[in-house]
Amino acid sequence: MVRHIRSIVVIALAAGLMWNCGGERVTQSEVGTDEQIGRPLSKLAVAHHAAQAVVMATVHRDGAPVSGATIEISRSISGQAPAYQWSGTTADNGQAWVEISSGNGYYQARASQDGSEIGSWSSIPINAGYGVIDLPIGGQAQVTRSSMEALVMIDEGEAVQIRSLLSHTIATSLGVPSRNAVELAVQDFGMIHGHEVELDEPIDGRCGPDGGRMGAEQIVADPQVLGVIGTNCSGAAVAASPVISAAGLVMISPSNTSPALTSDLAGNASPNYHPGYFRVAVNDLYQANAVADFAYNELGLRRMAALNDGDPYTMGLTIAFGNAFSAIGGEVVATATIEKGQTDMTAVLTEFAAATPDGIFFPLFDIEGIPFARQAREHASLKDATLITGAALLDSKFLATPQSEGVYAAGPEADLGSNVNAVTGKSVDEALAAYETAYGGFPITPYWAHSYDATVLLLNAIEIVAGEAGGKLYVDRAALRRQLHATSGFQALIGTLSCDEFGDCGTGRINIYHHTDLNITDPAQLPVVYRFSP
Repeated sequence: MVRHIRSIVVIALAAGLMWNCGGERVTQSEVGTDEQIGRPLSKLAVAHHAAQAVVMATVHRDGAPVSGATIEISRSISGQAPAYQWSGTTADNGQAWVEISSGNGYYQARASQDGSEIGSWSSIPINAGYGVIDLPIGGQAQVTRSSMEALVMIDEGEAVQIRSLLSHTIATSLGVPSRNAVELAVQDFGMIHGHEVELDEPIDGRCGPDGGRMGAEQIVADPQVLGVIGTNCSGAAVAASPVISAAGLVMISPSNTSPALTSDLAGNASPNYHPGYFRVAVNDLYQANAVADFAYNELGLRRMAALNDGDPYTMGLTIAFGNAFSAIGGEVVATATIEKGQTDMTAVLTEFAAATPDGIFFPLFDIEGIPFARQAREHASLKDATLITGAALLDSKFLATPQSEGVYAAGPEADLGSNVNAVTGKSVDEALAAYETAYGGFPITPYWAHSYDATVLLLNAIEIVAGEAGGKLYVDRAALRRQLHATSGFQALIGTLSCDEFGDCGTGRINIYHHTDLNITDPAQLPVVYRFSP
């Protein structure tokens, strides 16, 4: 009920109380009149919020943030001396959050440090709602942005809310270890400015567009949610990402790899990119290049067939592989698309056999990939063709089947050595030991580490941008996006992460594994026969 009331308040503030009704508009402090500044606070909002305005003010000198400064704000009233009633202290990033319980109008501010005034500003238009103010020492104050939709207020004693949108009933080899690793990461990270972190019940993305869209809609219905870990499958992300983006949230995927979700790695956004989407998994354009180079230059294959199941992950990867293989002199002699859930591969194998390929690239999931590998091995004309698969089959379920013997699999680094997540301080061995204690056995996919790191990346960004005032925690969702895009040199279990403008944060490194021993079902124990690094 409390969250329902807060939702009504936020909607009321957002609808009618925008600064200058200008949204993203820049407003100089010396411009405007009281009549232009905005509308009065609604009675509904007054009834539930003593603070009529929330201000995030940033103090800086020559572009460098000033930390430890006390910011004081007073209403500017003609003929009256300023009464600095509202104050806050700047953090390391130079930001301070201040609640103001006064009406619309002009205000003035001053900043002091070590008992001495270091700056002052006048004619600052402050209205009901949320505003961001730039306070350069020696310069004029500037209102740079205001949007109640961007602000999440967390009351004292309430938890920071994040969610997971992973696959629990389809592609469980990805979803279950991912969810477990998210839980471990939340536990290892701990509290954010004295607030617990709450995951709530897991939401099933079902590795497809319907599950992705419905899960995203369920998440954004709660206005307190700040970010999402998910999805596992690119097909689910294509439907979930626009919903998450439109609501102003961020989503960080541990295992989406389709180029369609981010960019072509040449500075051009892909069709399904939406702001707020990030991933720590490697863009499949890298995997395509790795598989093509390995097949042509290491194995000496010249004629390849490629199989997908029609979703953005498998189709995008096989198309990218075909382009990369052709570019270095190879020939893709046959391509085919099967249905999701299809297990009878007679028709596609007949088509492939007629093309006489040296090898077959089939980056499928377990449901389709396991029967395809078995039937390909049994086909008289294809039994000697080299089989290469992708990361979706780099799991214990496939590795335990007889038909997996001899198959090459391209995927992320599984043996992460002595890597440490610098934020939690946990090493790979420590995280694996905690996983085994909590859930029994080893994680059956290398993407468990990606899930851990994605969660820590999100929580760390929330902690950086969050501010405190009046016993509340404030998080600007737009600032959270900017913080994630600014990620550079982030030391994680999977390596060093840096995020580009389209949300690709992965290392770019791909291994190709050769499964020659059916007794080995842990992906981390497979022999690596090829390493790719951009």
